[in-house]
Amino acid sequence: MASLDSIDIRILQELQQDGRLTNQELADRVGLSPSPCLRRVRHLEEAGIIEGYRAVVSPKAVELSITAFVRLRLASHEGATVDAVEQRLRAIPHIVEAHLLAGDWDYLVRIVTPGFEEYERLLREHLRTIPALASIDTTFAFAETKPLSPLPIGAGAR
Repeated sequence: MASLDSIDIRILQELQQDGRLTNQELADRVGLSPSPCLRRVRHLEEAGIIEGYRAVVSPKAVELSITAFVRLRLASHEGATVDAVEQRLRAIPHIVEAHLLAGDWDYLVRIVTPGFEEYERLLREHLRTIPALASIDTTFAFAETKPLSPLPIGAGAR
């Protein structure tokens, strides 16, 4: 782990639990005074270890009740084709995650939509128009059993 000491790890653990902590609250939780705590947080940000801060929004509260996990397989893996596919995936707002895979499938994407009709429209108008796409396989999630969780920093292999 990129030269993180136990205090850096505690700072990251605390901020993953609550990114809105004040510097004073964070300093109290990790056992530092506010100035060194703020210096450490800024260093973690500048080093790219902390990539940003965001609110976690309930999809259902904003009428995005359908979650689909979609596996994509490409017919061609030429550099320009892969670049074009990834550019298209990043441009579709309803795709909230996209991962390049090893194995039988090339990409796994998570899509959120208000309903099945919107998913079908997205499939027809966006996914099926991606160049060199050989196949699409969709699985719909019924429920979330574990929400996005903090990274297990400092947890080791248990």
